[in-house]
Amino acid sequence: MDVVTLGESMVTFLPTRPGRLADVPSFERSIGGAESNVACMLAAAGHSVRWISRVGADGFGDHLVERIGAYGVDVSQVHRDPDRPTGVYFRTAGERGTDAHEVAYYRAGSAASAMSPADVDPTAARSARILHLSGITAALSPDCLALLLELTAPAPDRPLISFDVNHRPGLWRSSDQGAEVLRELARRADIVFVGADEAREAWGVGGGAEGVRGLLPEPDMLVVKDGARGATVFGPPGCAPVTFVAAPHVDVVATTGAGDAFAAGFLHATLRDLPVRARLRHGHLWAAAALTTPADLAAPPAPGHADRLAALDDTGWGTLRLGPGWTRAEAEEEVRTP
Repeated sequence: MDVVTLGESMVTFLPTRPGRLADVPSFERSIGGAESNVACMLAAAGHSVRWISRVGADGFGDHLVERIGAYGVDVSQVHRDPDRPTGVYFRTAGERGTDAHEVAYYRAGSAASAMSPADVDPTAARSARILHLSGITAALSPDCLALLLELTAPAPDRPLISFDVNHRPGLWRSSDQGAEVLRELARRADIVFVGADEAREAWGVGGGAEGVRGLLPEPDMLVVKDGARGATVFGPPGCAPVTFVAAPHVDVVATTGAGDAFAAGFLHATLRDLPVRARLRHGHLWAAAALTTPADLAAPPAPGHADRLAALDDTGWGTLRLGPGWTRAEAEEEVRTP
């Protein structure tokens, strides 16, 4: 097994037209969840992936398990809860960064919030080269936090731990509690993904990527994302140089899911033992796949074409521009090319 991910996925309702939630007449059903997004994209790229979670014994739970399993993800460790519902959420079509954007979550008391060390098989969770987790799970309940602390604790059979901070202030009882927990989990991980804006919001860290590294010196690989500017990787202290790769120009449709896609692309390249610069470029390319589609979950770029783009010289990379449909066009080109 290449990767195991663990966390909540929800049924997502996307509006059929722009406007306030109060005004939108209908919605289209989709799926969304940080860890399951990573699982689906990696499975679509040919990796062996397992998703561990808990969903309700309801129709929405059926939908999640069927849709995620259809990507080729192993869902055998997704438990059905007869007493708690599957989480759902609604969102508007506007960008998250605008005042017009609305999201309505219905996840309190969800089946996933009942995950605990008692009902997750540690062998199944640790049975891959990489175990990918996020800070969202830690915020769902004390039992979920206990589970993440157990999985990230030092152990002889512990795989490489990948942790996406995914700071969600609205899920925490207090900002101080969230900041403390997220920092502790990040310090325990081997690969950490965090946005520079998240670090400022959660920990008050200034000084750019270097400031984040000063707060988190422990992870062997710290990836600090700075939006459209690019991303920086810090290797093991004293052992590897700092690597920065600018993001390509992207004609953005929606930002939802881009962070998950970046993590999936970076892990995809990590599993292939590619150089750090190539890992960052694949992260950017997979994020661009998400940025150029309105859905929470995007198909990854065709592998051969992504490799060719990641191998561009600095001039070629700097002039790269990606717009809606670029992944589909490239997949068709892959099929036509012998």
